[in-house]
Amino acid sequence: MNKFMQKKYLFMLTLTTLLLLAACGNSNDNESDDSNTAGNTDESSEITVDSEMGEVTIPANPEKILASYNEDTLIALGETPVAKWAIGESVQDYLEEDLADVETIEWTLPLEQVLNIEPDLIILDHTLDNYEGSYEDYAAIAPTYVLSEEEVNDWKVRLQKFGEILGKEEEADQALVDYDEKVNQAREELDDTLGNESVAMMWVVGGKYFLFEENRHSANMIYNELDVEVPEFVQELGQGEEAWNPISLEKLSEIDADHMIILGYEDDEGIEALENSSVWNNTEVVQNDQVYYIEDESNWTNSGLVASEQTIDMLVDLFK
Repeated sequence: MNKFMQKKYLFMLTLTTLLLLAACGNSNDNESDDSNTAGNTDESSEITVDSEMGEVTIPANPEKILASYNEDTLIALGETPVAKWAIGESVQDYLEEDLADVETIEWTLPLEQVLNIEPDLIILDHTLDNYEGSYEDYAAIAPTYVLSEEEVNDWKVRLQKFGEILGKEEEADQALVDYDEKVNQAREELDDTLGNESVAMMWVVGGKYFLFEENRHSANMIYNELDVEVPEFVQELGQGEEAWNPISLEKLSEIDADHMIILGYEDDEGIEALENSSVWNNTEVVQNDQVYYIEDESNWTNSGLVASEQTIDMLVDLFK
């Protein structure tokens, strides 16, 4: 073999070797990339969280979320539920601006209805006896997270848990920061308009009178966050129990509030009875014309970011 051919042969051999090494390297890199991509996909496609029923693996970024009676929290995080809570034709009216086009599901979560909407995530309250099916029934349909009692009773804790479940921790934290700013501003405004004057809230429905205790629904926020003065009569009621017992029309004569907010529709027999009652009409709050009527009670009797913010706005507007 002459020198020219030797050089050509060595050149071709070297080139072939380099090409083979490069191909192997690319193959390994691709395999590594593919492996990492697969790993990242697996990591991002689902998460495991602790619930009242133990660990549950749920899909990341679920698209069809069923969280009956917790739609307030979903809306606060920019999510739309696949179906909304209802008792017959009754829904949570204060959320209808966001949920008007969402189909309803009965509050007991009938299994057939749940199957038909095909959720990819179900979130239940800890009081499982309220539902038609068992936890196992719902878990067989879709991954099912059960809220703890604390998460059910404290909407701020619940919001943060939903943020964790839905991968929206930052949104949940920011929502709470914005809420605190809103509370601080409202507190200052109410301090200017109300000062030390007290406010009571009462829901009138079905001819019965339900006075808000200090910790009942929106009263907890009004009294404990906005620092609105609590009437002595309300203080004497103590902490509200799970069962909300009405008070008698005659008992209302003892109301010592400077202002009274009444929630209820004007055609309710309880409202009509108030208007015709000498007991009620002789109370100081009526005599001073400090009674305010609001028909839709839904945000006042619910717990959540949306409910609280709506109630704050309405309360501030009432006393401007």
